[in-house]
Amino acid sequence: MRTNEDRAAAVGHSVDAEAWVAEFDTGFAAIAGRFARVEPRRQARAFLLGLLSDVDTRSCWQLAEQAGDTSPHAMQRLLGEAVWDADVVRDDLRGYVIDTLGDPGGVLILDDTGDLKKGYHTIGVQRQYTGTAGRIENAQVAVYLAYAGPGGSTLIDREVYLPKAWTDDPDRCAAAGVPAHVGFATKITLAWRMLARALHAQVPAAWCTADEFYGGDRHLRRDLQAEGVGYVLAVARSHRVTARPADGPVRADRLAAGLPASGWNRVSAGAGAKGDRDYDWAWITITPPAGEAAGYHSLLIRRRISDGELAFYRCWSPRPVPLRALVRVAGTRWNVETCFQTGKTIGLDEPQVRRWDSWYRHTTLVMLAHAILTVIAARERRQHTEHALIPLTLNEIRRLFAKLIANTIHPISHWLTWSQWRRRHQARARTSHYRRRGQATHQQATHQPAST
Repeated sequence: MRTNEDRAAAVGHSVDAEAWVAEFDTGFAAIAGRFARVEPRRQARAFLLGLLSDVDTRSCWQLAEQAGDTSPHAMQRLLGEAVWDADVVRDDLRGYVIDTLGDPGGVLILDDTGDLKKGYHTIGVQRQYTGTAGRIENAQVAVYLAYAGPGGSTLIDREVYLPKAWTDDPDRCAAAGVPAHVGFATKITLAWRMLARALHAQVPAAWCTADEFYGGDRHLRRDLQAEGVGYVLAVARSHRVTARPADGPVRADRLAAGLPASGWNRVSAGAGAKGDRDYDWAWITITPPAGEAAGYHSLLIRRRISDGELAFYRCWSPRPVPLRALVRVAGTRWNVETCFQTGKTIGLDEPQVRRWDSWYRHTTLVMLAHAILTVIAARERRQHTEHALIPLTLNEIRRLFAKLIANTIHPISHWLTWSQWRRRHQARARTSHYRRRGQATHQQATHQPAST
């Protein structure tokens, strides 16, 4: 880490690096007790600092080199063989987020994201649709739960999605370290498991929001109603609701087409990078189908001012709320996309691991690093007074944290030693590859079965 003199120099530029170090230590202290031995505890702290540095990739090799280790073995042990429970650390992370960003009007946000992967053996990887590419690709998909409060938004839970091609193949699952009790679960099921954990932990949240993939599931809506959690869930334009019982269920886009000009209200969905995100909104009371909870059911329609494009939301609340409250929640859904974007700058999409436990450990530590940055950004916004500058953003804090705090100074011999280590390892890998290829060629020529 940088010297005290370097951090002191930052004060003249309105950057309190010492406060950032203190917040990093607070965030790490939330999980430090989960590492019984001092070695993995120190390695976990170095891992977090490496995530927040400006290394090219967040592989164990580069994080170890950045930390000053002589090989990647200690980092690999942290994600593999070291004794610690990623789910317990996740709970500690959630507690840290709630202690620093929690608010009674908080919003829980569900979404999934995919990372393009090569090969066959990495946990959950297969050819499947991912929004990251916008098409079917060889990818790994995970479902996330984010928490949004007035201070900021960050990820608090995660589940990797295992397609049926995986759960129907016990040998493949066993090779990737998938626990024997883990069976197939849809993304909706994974989403509800995370919501249930958050609600059981009494996370302060009045609302839930998600895109139309989740919003179209009536079981998820009913589960939220049963828990008394309001929702503003996106639905497709073909989604059918009952506005007048005499007419029966009608497509959402047909209801929108019949609205008079006076039925629209211009309301901001929140501040964006270039000012308020103004849209026209319509709000229609609907009659819920049998079996849904009492309360206030409605269809919210958003119309973009520039081209009239429509979006639709199924809404419910246990008590009356104004239109602006629903619009605020609808606008909050995009915060999870920001979490993905900023999370991927610190390694959320770079878990260069194949096994079940390693994926959960890597992802949980990345989420903690993101939460620490989010808390620092919230404090900076509260203390911001210079009108000629915008407040420090999370991305800008990440850059400065790397330069002022996380980047470690090593002698030239350290970097040269690592260069030799990489080249020696790559030479062994190349030799092994050629040996396997030559053996396979010989077996094909003689029609011999491969040895096991």
